[in-house]
Amino acid sequence: MKLFITLITGLLLSSLSGLTAADKNRPNIIFIFADDWGWGDLSCHGHEWLETPNIDRLASEGTDFLQFNVLNPVCSPSRAAALTGQYPARFSVHQHFASPQSNRARNMPDWLDSEAPTLPRFLKDSGYRTAHFGKWHLTNAETEGAPLPEAYGYDESAVFNGGHGWEKSAGLHETAPNTAAFIKANKDNPFFINVWIHESHTPHVPTPESMERWKHLDKRKQIYSAVITDGDNDVGIILDTLKEEGLEENTIVMFSSDNGPEWAAAKPRAMKTDKDAQVTGYDTYYSIGDTGGLRGLKRSLFEGGVRVPFIVRWPGKTPPGSKNDTTVLTAVDLLPTLCAAAGVTLPDDYHSDGENLLSAFNGKTVTRTRPIFWEWRGTKKVPDYWPRLAVRDGDWKLAMTTDGKRTELYHMIKDREESTNAAAENPETVARLSKMARDWKATLPVKPKSDCLSKQAIKKAPVKKKPAGKAAVVTPGMRANAYARWDTNKDKILTLEEYQAGLKGQENIESRFNRFDRNNDGQLTREEFVDQHSN
Repeated sequence: MKLFITLITGLLLSSLSGLTAADKNRPNIIFIFADDWGWGDLSCHGHEWLETPNIDRLASEGTDFLQFNVLNPVCSPSRAAALTGQYPARFSVHQHFASPQSNRARNMPDWLDSEAPTLPRFLKDSGYRTAHFGKWHLTNAETEGAPLPEAYGYDESAVFNGGHGWEKSAGLHETAPNTAAFIKANKDNPFFINVWIHESHTPHVPTPESMERWKHLDKRKQIYSAVITDGDNDVGIILDTLKEEGLEENTIVMFSSDNGPEWAAAKPRAMKTDKDAQVTGYDTYYSIGDTGGLRGLKRSLFEGGVRVPFIVRWPGKTPPGSKNDTTVLTAVDLLPTLCAAAGVTLPDDYHSDGENLLSAFNGKTVTRTRPIFWEWRGTKKVPDYWPRLAVRDGDWKLAMTTDGKRTELYHMIKDREESTNAAAENPETVARLSKMARDWKATLPVKPKSDCLSKQAIKKAPVKKKPAGKAAVVTPGMRANAYARWDTNKDKILTLEEYQAGLKGQENIESRFNRFDRNNDGQLTREEFVDQHSN
């Protein structure tokens, strides 16, 4: 009789909470996504002086996947891929979200389509509590009318780099504490949390404690080391909270980065973030991230731009302390893999660009069956930013221009550094992969959805009529002199801030800047500025 009463009581409590025993046994999922954090920026990946004890702890208790790629070498499209399980170019997200005016110039929407399939929506519909804390950047702070995170399937959120006027904002160092509070409040439910930390993106705003920790180093190393320590400490807060709440045995924790490390400027300069945040910090001079020997950096389709750390801890599932250097994983694999881990059946009309690689999480040797495609429409700087398309199929990776006139082929097992171009010796492979890349590109939309464009007015520079016979002539020499004056840190790159300072008080400065910015990378080379033929 007592057993019967106990069973009935348990069933009643379970029905009142809406959770079955099976629900409570489903794994919690936490995805920690860093920003501009290089493959080599981990002590467990052999960095010379950086120390990442909490991420190293994650690796020692889980599996370090050494062949993980994101699907774009900059922030916004990389994150869109992780969220949707589909290539970001399918949503016309090719570069980072900027102002609506800049987005129009680059044939981009103003936000990720809120009707896109998303991992949090699938998990929420199956009974998970979902949250997003930290960076958003699936729209821009200047953009009005962007859908809130709730529209993408989140129960709770507190973000930075969100839409204009968003109230649920969070500071750069508030991500981990928000996450810890959500874990404690939802410990009796299966939960999914995106934890998108700021480090190691600019502005670098290290805490005083971390700066003190690295005071023995020169200023450049001190600042970058402190930033990495702050990010690693965030991971530690989350791991400690899981342990305190008795949840670590039933929680999948993943650490990765949205792209490779930023290029380092030649000289330092003061900087701020967007107009609303007014956060002053250190600029890219202090961005001395490490690719671990991989070619290229952020904005490059070579491995240094798209191969990033990916560490998974799932006690009882992922083999502790192991390194998987055979399974090729990508960001679009996360949605089908994590849904499989959570026991979620995906809708029949959902088509992922990735594949379910849950067996790899469980320690099995898995060979991916699908090719991987990349598209890049940003800067074309030599030597490593020229590829517009790339494809990997099996062990071969091809980088190419859109017209296919320049191609480079690499065997990724024998040559992870992409140092020996094997195109000349393998013409059939080049032809096959080139066709695959072109055929894939042909499936992409030619313009963004109209309902993903902000309705706010787009400022356009007025056309000024010049008096007859008094047309102003701006010579290349005049532009060269202006460029030299405005490039205050002498790094041979003109930023929007420097351009604005040079034209202080004039109108429509940003639109003029964008007309010069031919490749839409947010900065002007001397060639772009001096060789223009109109002011």
